[in-house]
Amino acid sequence: MTTDLQEQAAPLDENKIIAERRAKLAVLRSEGIAFPNDFKPQHKAADLHAQYAAKTREELEADAVTVVLAGRMMLKREAGKKAAFATLQDASGPKADGRIQIYATLDLTGEAAMAALHHYDLGDILGVTGTLFKTKTDELTIKVSELRLITKSLRPLPDKFHGLADQETKYRQRYVDLIMNEETRRTFKARTAAISSMRRFMEKNEFMEVETPMLHAIPGGAAAKPFITHHNALDMQMYLRIAPELYLKRLVVGGFDRVFEINRNFRNEGVSVRHNPEFTMMEFYAAYTDYRWLMDFTEAIIRQAAVDAHGTATLTYGGRELDLAKPFHRLTIVEAINKYAPGYTAEQLTDAEFIKAELLKFGVKPFATAGLGALQLALFEETAEAQLWEPTYIIDYPVEVSPLARASDTVPGITERFELFMVGREIANGFSELNDAEDQSARFLAQVAAKDAGDEEAMFYDADYIRALEYGMPPAGGCGIGIDRLMMIITDSPNIRDVLLFPHLRRED
Repeated sequence: MTTDLQEQAAPLDENKIIAERRAKLAVLRSEGIAFPNDFKPQHKAADLHAQYAAKTREELEADAVTVVLAGRMMLKREAGKKAAFATLQDASGPKADGRIQIYATLDLTGEAAMAALHHYDLGDILGVTGTLFKTKTDELTIKVSELRLITKSLRPLPDKFHGLADQETKYRQRYVDLIMNEETRRTFKARTAAISSMRRFMEKNEFMEVETPMLHAIPGGAAAKPFITHHNALDMQMYLRIAPELYLKRLVVGGFDRVFEINRNFRNEGVSVRHNPEFTMMEFYAAYTDYRWLMDFTEAIIRQAAVDAHGTATLTYGGRELDLAKPFHRLTIVEAINKYAPGYTAEQLTDAEFIKAELLKFGVKPFATAGLGALQLALFEETAEAQLWEPTYIIDYPVEVSPLARASDTVPGITERFELFMVGREIANGFSELNDAEDQSARFLAQVAAKDAGDEEAMFYDADYIRALEYGMPPAGGCGIGIDRLMMIITDSPNIRDVLLFPHLRRED
């Protein structure tokens, strides 16, 4: 008897196994049957389980259901030359319902097919035709009448009992991770469900999906360090998009009152468990709204995405409950410091020199141009941000760190802006848009001064965007939601690389 553990019975000599498999492929090539492309599966494992799992053995025998299915062989158990069981896995389910057992016999499947099956390896992709039945243990199984090798696998799969254990290998070889790990498949199906949910939500609310450039002549829309490239034909320096904001607002100027884009952004900054240089956001803009409307709307988007991807708005992250069904909290920067880092007096939190001294204790040296608002924000980031577990909007950001946001009409020095935090990290950023061209021009000039003073993340002056505003943009609200970080929370993933199919890593040696 041979088993699915043949290749794992002793320490793997991968080169030997690959050589053996290449030799098998060479035989197939000589026979003219390598890599056929004429097998058309008609069924999926998950659908078969859903439709027939509850039927009895007698009912299945009476129904005589014919099945045509293809999948990767994950297990094989042979009983001499007369019979064999195997398990095929297809793309139909994130859980074990994406697998189905097959049963081949000398009498039904045929001598040639049984002899070929003996030489098939774990990882090979097979096509089967047969009828459904249940074994003595009531496992839904395909009794095989026809069996074909569709794709020969040249590399051995990892040991099924240990899976793909090395985390870096999971990220580098996501294709193997997806083959071996149900949890990984479930994560990325949830991601797709969440993005589809967000798209439906936007369309239901009369937003138009658009596409804007990823190569920019001037980086803008966020405070971030860009990637720089060069366009040969135009002979000009260009930047990979750090945000689509300024282009989306140009469309609002043009008369599209509600627009959104699910976009890839690129920022040439650090890599961490929460940062990848390439990431996905959804940005949206709505004319005749403000940041308070945006907060309600953003909350509804996120709640619905969680329900559609996870089945409920009540999540668990790192073993701790997170309830997205409840209304999200709202605090100013100073209120958050007072709540999560009590002990500072009102006088201290309005004393720039005191805050600078406090920041030095955290190893933070603020820019010389930083005003009181920026200093308060820096103190919040060091003392309170990581403690914001429940969904919380931090509102009313200072003007000096919000160059694209509308200034408050009632409180000097602050803007109508929010950032949404949960499980101690930023998830979304939004504000009432600045539609005063002269004010925006002055803000850009202040950013240029900050850049000249050493702030690499400060914005450039975008003359064309100012020109667009001079044609007149209606009052509007806009927001960007970080899809990768949101998916970390929905899928209970500790590392942003867990929710990116192909995260960026250092080059292999």
